[in-house]
Amino acid sequence: KQWYQRRVAITAGTDELTPVDSVTALYKSADFGEREVWDMFGIFFSGHPDLRRILTDYGFEGHPFRKDFPLTGYTEVRYDNELARVVYEPVEVAQEFRKFEMDTPWELFPNYREAPEHLLEAAAQKAAEAAEND
Repeated sequence: KQWYQRRVAITAGTDELTPVDSVTALYKSADFGEREVWDMFGIFFSGHPDLRRILTDYGFEGHPFRKDFPLTGYTEVRYDNELARVVYEPVEVAQEFRKFEMDTPWELFPNYREAPEHLLEAAAQKAAEAAEND
């Protein structure tokens, strides 16, 4: 029935080292949620019966939703045909793939930059033709 459909939201403050008490003894459905929070954020739940990774690989290092986790991750995963297995390698970010533009944003607007010489000459020629026709 409709009056039994209720949700409970629990907010708890903690730091990196202090565990949060698990509520799986009271609410069995909290098992998946606590495992997901552990996997993504690294928040430890004391008293949890089966706190292991649920969304990432078991060999995954770190917690991807934390702010200190790098955007590229720590390892790359690929399949090696010669070894016939999955290989984990450290991420290498090559400097030449990064693009740095040193232009000021004002140079993007036509009113704030000088027009090329051939456009100025074409505009002067059109103005002279328009003056002759009048």
